[in-house]
Amino acid sequence: MYRSHNCGELRASDEAKIVTLAGWVQKSRDKGFMIWVDLRDRYGITQLIFDEERTPKEMMQQAQKLGREFVIQVEGEVIERASKNPNLPTGDIEILVSKLNILNTAKLPPFTIEDETDGGEELRMQYRYLDIRRNPVKNSLIFRHKVTQEVRNYLSKNDFIEVETPYLIKSTPEGARDFVVPSRMNEGQFYALPQSPQTFKQLLMVGGMDKYFQIVKCFRDEDLRADRQPEFTQIDCEMAFVEQEDILNTFEGLTRHLIKEIHGIEIADFPRMTFDEAMKRYGNDKPDIRFGMEFGELNDVAQHKDFNVFNSAELVVGIAVPGGNFYSRKEIDKLIDWVKRPQVGALGMVYVRCNEDGTYKSSVDKFYNQDDLAKWADATNAKAGDLICVLSGNTNKVRAQLSALRMELAERLGLRKPHEFAPLWVIDFPLLEWDEDTNRYHAMHHPFTSPKPGQIELLDTNPGDVKANAYDLVLNGNEIGGGSIRIYNKETQSLMFDHLGFTKEEAQAQFGFLMNAFEYGAPPHGGIAFGLDRLVAILGGQETIRDFIAFPKNNSGRDVMIDAPAPIDDDQLEELSLKLNLKS
Repeated sequence: MYRSHNCGELRASDEAKIVTLAGWVQKSRDKGFMIWVDLRDRYGITQLIFDEERTPKEMMQQAQKLGREFVIQVEGEVIERASKNPNLPTGDIEILVSKLNILNTAKLPPFTIEDETDGGEELRMQYRYLDIRRNPVKNSLIFRHKVTQEVRNYLSKNDFIEVETPYLIKSTPEGARDFVVPSRMNEGQFYALPQSPQTFKQLLMVGGMDKYFQIVKCFRDEDLRADRQPEFTQIDCEMAFVEQEDILNTFEGLTRHLIKEIHGIEIADFPRMTFDEAMKRYGNDKPDIRFGMEFGELNDVAQHKDFNVFNSAELVVGIAVPGGNFYSRKEIDKLIDWVKRPQVGALGMVYVRCNEDGTYKSSVDKFYNQDDLAKWADATNAKAGDLICVLSGNTNKVRAQLSALRMELAERLGLRKPHEFAPLWVIDFPLLEWDEDTNRYHAMHHPFTSPKPGQIELLDTNPGDVKANAYDLVLNGNEIGGGSIRIYNKETQSLMFDHLGFTKEEAQAQFGFLMNAFEYGAPPHGGIAFGLDRLVAILGGQETIRDFIAFPKNNSGRDVMIDAPAPIDDDQLEELSLKLNLKS
């Protein structure tokens, strides 16, 4: 056998045992008459010792040649360590080596394989197999495994059945772009990789599976943003004979279970907030409610003077920054520059200092008196010592801008505590949203989402006012899950396709299989999908998902380790009937 123990398990109680270990050389320290080697595997580090009094000369010479990341096997006696290391679980002992076997040599790694490394992100992604040896990445992947196992345990105990659905499916025009796969045997035709298993899980409900889940890869050919991957993993779930309340209760239970099992924290409340309320109070549909700074709308108390910037605005809105009056003028000017960046897009910012003596000092004192500014303080719940930040403009744009500022300020003030968890359901989304580019409505979630009960008639008269029977689960300002109660009636689904601009022929060609299935006794059903990558990162106290994915892609969607995507040879292209000239 290669090892009798791993490198993280030996203790003082194992003293005098003869053991065999195997792993990688973390580092070695050669004093000439004595050599210490830190041997590392997935489980930890154990110190090895070679000394000229107790170690044969030939083995000492062999030990002197050990380099970083050499793969070795040793046999030896567990002895008490002369200089103990309280920072290591194995720090009370070391192995006096009697046999050394070099299993494989190693080139010098391009970065140090330690918790704090000197390797940049792109370099570490290129050598991801080395990066995984570092504790931060290794522990993140182990943590992901633990979360995934708890998900499976919870859902299985609640009678969910795990079912695999196809990866080679049909391309549909709704949602993001599909990744397409040419079919060799069906010339000129293509599969698509699934953006989600949506229609298949609905068909499973028609098939009577009742409660389904799947931890599944999904693919979206979207324009990439930081921390978004072209392939990602969902916890995909569906239930039959349910209403919205059943779904919310079930997956509140899953979220409670995960946070309790992972962190030992009991979550009592899952508040609910409508989409409209979330936009009005926080400026986005996934608010972080771990801290305040709720929006205060100021139109009624700010548009009565000669300040045309506010008078011409659709919305004037502000937030109170707790303790923000300590900011210097220079720091406030930097905040103003921050909101004027292209990524935020504000034209400027008005501010009000709330002094300890109850007076106010603003950047618009020329237009507003103390009574006016006191009303602003009331509207934003500002207290003495706070700073009021005010933006104005188009309602949707200014809400997004102030939301970005709110999150930035919370980050700077240390209000976004990683191991404090605040879940929130956002409900009653608009069913449809208007797209100026295509000049038609699109489904805000997907075309299989049902309208709220009693609102279907509005589709013909006021489609923009129809609310969806949809819900998102938000955790710490991140959407971790979203779903809806589905349409399960062919006529209603056909009506929905009409309002989304599909002709009858297009709807039949794209989704006829689903509508046909509805004619064979489809039950009421609904579901939800969690983004596993994001969920694991947040539970791990982070918001960057890459370290929780074994082999992530970079911001350009490239795998720099295997150099993909890559050209394919002409023979393959010809076999697939793709007429491309790779050299042009």
